[in-house]
Amino acid sequence: MALHRDRPLKPRALRAGDRVAIVAPASPFLLEAFEQGVGECRALGFEPVYDDSVFARRGYVAGDPQVRATALRAAWQAPDIAGVFTARGGYGSVQLLPYLDIDEVRATPKVFVGYSDLTSLLVYFTGLCGVVSFHGPTIVGRLDKGDEGYDRDSLLRAVRDTSPMGEMGGSLLETVVPGQASGPLLGGTLSQLVASLGTPYAFDPPKGHVLFIDEVAERPFRIDRMITQLRLSGVLRRASAVVFGELPKCDEPGGGPTARATVSDLMADFSGPVLFGLASGHTTGPALTLPFGVTARVVADERPRLVIEEPAVQ
Repeated sequence: MALHRDRPLKPRALRAGDRVAIVAPASPFLLEAFEQGVGECRALGFEPVYDDSVFARRGYVAGDPQVRATALRAAWQAPDIAGVFTARGGYGSVQLLPYLDIDEVRATPKVFVGYSDLTSLLVYFTGLCGVVSFHGPTIVGRLDKGDEGYDRDSLLRAVRDTSPMGEMGGSLLETVVPGQASGPLLGGTLSQLVASLGTPYAFDPPKGHVLFIDEVAERPFRIDRMITQLRLSGVLRRASAVVFGELPKCDEPGGGPTARATVSDLMADFSGPVLFGLASGHTTGPALTLPFGVTARVVADERPRLVIEEPAVQ
């Protein structure tokens, strides 16, 4: 199943007072953290709604896959729901894919926000369905932590503003390979991207895309293995630029190789610009929200930055 090659469909911009559904496509969560995250969503100006299926449990996932998929599809089709936020990551989103419908998604494009395990759904929505999606905070793990967990400004600019988000950087962002390049921004958590390869829902980006890679708690040799898999599969060759997240907890314990050094070594011969340290997804501080599917430009020089050059919503 190839990625959708048309210009991406853009969801309607969220407005104050909009109803947004909260679904749990992946793992279960602690109730107190969920309630705090729902309160933060309300503080953003939205009206969060959910049904009892969000509290379902089946071992390490948040209920039966068909139940989770049904809740997501119901939220997507409901005319009074303007966007969909996700409860948390963990594991389980990939189990929903066989129960989703591409035409149904394209018929009513909506804001969808998530990261980590939700990468499976970000690839589905933006890659296979051709709808802009958002690599942004979950209810539990980010929104529930308030200003310490997520960057409020970038989230609201991404889902509410009909103008380009512009420059995104930060003090931790570094140039690994210098240069400039632009293309549609795509990607997500590295382990989820490589796990999709060889399936009907594979990450299959177009030539010239800007690849964003996030990850957490994977030792350097595993980072090496997964990037090598992207290289051997041809995915890396199709990227015009690569932007890595902070890759927290990915350094070898005991003073061994660091994630930064591993990336520098692996990407030394890459033909385009490479940045390291963008604070989106798994970060040590507030997480930025990135719109997937829109045009972005990577500038890797003495002032490294990612520039979102196209509005994500309409």
